Amino acid sequence: MSILIRGGTVVTAEGESRADVYCEAGKIVAVGENLEAPAGAEIVDAGGQYVMPGGIDPHTHMQLPFMGTVASEDFYTGTAAAMAGGTTMIIDFVIPNPQQRLMEAYETWMGWAEKSAADYSFHVAVTWWDETVDQDMETLVRDHGVNSFKHFMAYKNAIMADDEILYNSFTKALSLGAIPTCHAENGELVFQLQKKLLAEGITGPEAHPLSRPPAAEGEAANRAIKLAEVIGTPVYLVHVSAEEALDEITRARNEGQRVFGEVLAGHLLIDDSVYRHPDFEFAAAHVMSPPFRPKGHQEALWKGLQSGNLQTTATDHCCFCAEQKAAGKDDFSKIPNGTAGVEDRMAVLWHHGVNTGRLTPSEFVAATSTNAAKIFNIHPRKGSISVGADADIVVWDPAATRTISAKTHHQNIDFNIFEGMEVTGNPSHTISRGVVTYKEGELRAVKGAGRYVDRPPFPTHYEAMKKRAELNKPTAVDRSLSNAAD
Repeated sequence: MSILIRGGTVVTAEGESRADVYCEAGKIVAVGENLEAPAGAEIVDAGGQYVMPGGIDPHTHMQLPFMGTVASEDFYTGTAAAMAGGTTMIIDFVIPNPQQRLMEAYETWMGWAEKSAADYSFHVAVTWWDETVDQDMETLVRDHGVNSFKHFMAYKNAIMADDEILYNSFTKALSLGAIPTCHAENGELVFQLQKKLLAEGITGPEAHPLSRPPAAEGEAANRAIKLAEVIGTPVYLVHVSAEEALDEITRARNEGQRVFGEVLAGHLLIDDSVYRHPDFEFAAAHVMSPPFRPKGHQEALWKGLQSGNLQTTATDHCCFCAEQKAAGKDDFSKIPNGTAGVEDRMAVLWHHGVNTGRLTPSEFVAATSTNAAKIFNIHPRKGSISVGADADIVVWDPAATRTISAKTHHQNIDFNIFEGMEVTGNPSHTISRGVVTYKEGELRAVKGAGRYVDRPPFPTHYEAMKKRAELNKPTAVDRSLSNAAD
């Protein structure tokens, strides 16, 4: 099977050029002007459009068992919806229960993901610690292509990692060439504030952001970054939602520390007024952690993206329908946390980023695809339009408009946080490993067509960090001569 994408403007993280792209056997085999199509090749007319690397969403939760229920989106429906929006790969999360072997959880998630329509990979969460966790981390990196480990600093009495777990896991990750990632919120503070608000009779969704203030995120971000600094490891902070957390990332990066930050499309555009909506279903549908923030944080996050202090964009796609959210009708702390977005991330970022001049098309590609591929060490296989790369491509029509709605989206959820938003700039074609999976409104996703993507350890910045560590290696003081003189 071969495809020639003809007449478009190729956009990469490095720049733009007019070129055709020829794909064969799932790979890009030629990029250049006036390429000839072999007999039988499918022709995609990209005239007036951009040809870009398919999106990589580095933060999704398909089919997640959480808070007494299971996310409504499975690996097929979620990845199919992703491709309708131009995203061709997700990195999901294996989340072991406390005391559960990491390898057992990993095998469970791999089984669920077999139905994926798009390529996928996994971060693995460290939710507890003993020698078996140490062993399983090593096995996952060595034998299963895992190079990132997640740490929840929130959700006390469930999956929260305390400082001892963080220290042990960060240290092990460093030795393996894997990157620690963190959900940065002070879990103890959140737990105490939840109890306080419930005792005061504030039981609705409006209490959710009050129980998780920006300061709780800022403190945890600082703690994770300082732990990483002392241990000597890079660190990646997921779903940065508050200016306080961004400030900690910016400070650390300015001091030369290798810290990476991810921002969600929703946190760039939605503020915390949604939680005071009089309709419970509407307010509860927005309950996610960290929550949407007061006005002002959104513009700060855009500046973080523009400045390069935030490198990646994601969705934290984790779907719960109204019936599931109703579990917290009388207690906001029992509302399952999660919102959707895997289908809409690229369109809303283009509309509010490129169309407003906040981002160039190349910066958009970096933020939606290439930077994630580089950080998680799968570039240039993913996140590039180059010979030898996987043929994961989106043909982007900058003039195409649509109105986002739960009535028309492909996501398996009854609510859309971007409901009614008209966006200009949408995919006309999505190509996954050389196969057209979305064409001008027609979704052609195939259950089980996705493949697991191995992510090797030791990305290039590890070598630089190793040199720094050797130069600054502590040494003992030899006092033998002094003692002899005494």
